[in-house]
Amino acid sequence: RGNLGNADARCAFQAFSLFVKAKEVPAASRCPGGGEGVRWRCCRQAFEDLPGIHRHVALHHSGDVGRQAGLGAGPAEAGGSPAGGPALAGSAAWPSGHSCNNPEISWALPNTSHVSHDDLTSVILFFLNILFLFAYLCHAVGSQVGEVLLYYCYCEVKDPEKLCAWQKALCQHLHLTGKVRVASEGINGTVGGSKVATSLYIKVMLSQPLFKNILCQEDFKSSAGGAHCFPDLRVGVFKEIVPMGIDPKIVSYKETGIHLSPQEFHREVEQYLSQASQGQSDTILLDCRNFYESKIGHFQGCLAPDIRKFSYFPSYVDENLELFKDKRVLMYCTGGIRCERGSAYLRSKAVCREVYQLKGGIHKYLEEFPDGFYRGKLFVFDDRYAICSNEDIISACRYCGVLWDQYKLCSSHHCRQLVLTCPSCCNKGLTACCPVCQEKELKVTSRASGQALKEECECTRRRPRVPIENVSPRMLDTGK
Repeated sequence: RGNLGNADARCAFQAFSLFVKAKEVPAASRCPGGGEGVRWRCCRQAFEDLPGIHRHVALHHSGDVGRQAGLGAGPAEAGGSPAGGPALAGSAAWPSGHSCNNPEISWALPNTSHVSHDDLTSVILFFLNILFLFAYLCHAVGSQVGEVLLYYCYCEVKDPEKLCAWQKALCQHLHLTGKVRVASEGINGTVGGSKVATSLYIKVMLSQPLFKNILCQEDFKSSAGGAHCFPDLRVGVFKEIVPMGIDPKIVSYKETGIHLSPQEFHREVEQYLSQASQGQSDTILLDCRNFYESKIGHFQGCLAPDIRKFSYFPSYVDENLELFKDKRVLMYCTGGIRCERGSAYLRSKAVCREVYQLKGGIHKYLEEFPDGFYRGKLFVFDDRYAICSNEDIISACRYCGVLWDQYKLCSSHHCRQLVLTCPSCCNKGLTACCPVCQEKELKVTSRASGQALKEECECTRRRPRVPIENVSPRMLDTGK
């Protein structure tokens, strides 16, 4: 089906099955080593059920399976590490308990009777229900498996619960997965599905009266992907559509900085780098993202705070006010939403001369300047972890220092951190984010398996919550 022929499909399934078979624990040695239920071992991890080992192989060994199948592709070409998930059951029914007469929120769902089920869900999703690997293989041979949308819209929402219910019904109707946050200040979402489904989603969102004259086609950022990039669909009501930790009534998106188009921002960065090289710059190029995002990709000459969550950003500003005094600040983030509130907070401190932000974020900038001043990969909050537009690798393996920028989750079941570990180090069993986690992982794997509670890693606890920048005026002037 699609661009992947039946013969290739059979080869893919066979190669996948053989790879999984090779990871089986011999029946005679199952009990002593890792608990009664352990049936497979791979990358120093134990698996009790078939979906578990299938998902692991799809996430971490798609390149090996693809080469074995003769399809020749690896994770580097796919730009990340997607994981699959079953397609959601669609429903055109109205959300229960809600009427359709709200003048601000239209409950209409798109008519999909003229669209085939395969076009709406993509044939890939059918295979994903059986094998998590298939999306990778289809990507490897150039198949258009679908796309992921990223968008936000700040507007007054009088009834967030109703908007949330409609949004959930819409996504289920179109077989979309992803995450959508709704609040009284607006909506923020990233969803994945077939191109037919995402196109219908955009049309319905633009026709929603609540977003009229506010949301436009340009506000939707898209990238290659699909429903397999998210494990499920999560739609909920929150206090903020991006968690900065400050009441939107106190710091409002209405007080945001000056928006610059990608072309305008490009010119500003060009001028900043030119002046900084001569020691004459009065500008700070500020990355509003978390440290693990800027670690694998950022603008040249930027100041990238070593913070773990966006909710730490206000404290970071408070602790480093002197740094921003009388400066022109150019801010950027992934899609623009963090800059909306972040720039408003920075402006509220009345220390900067001017505050600007990149409209549409790095996502939109890379559409126009794929080989511009942004180098490395763009981190995304789904199972791909990153998308790329240039060949630069600016980060390194945690263990051996070789250039590497493909994140994996720390192998310790106690940890929630991302780790950069190259294939060579992975093969040596170095799969955790720090020695403490590596030790925990070995202890957990050697015992009978059970559901492990997540906790903050010790290396994360040692990281200062809010770093105080020790940046001299000379370093700022030279753009370092």
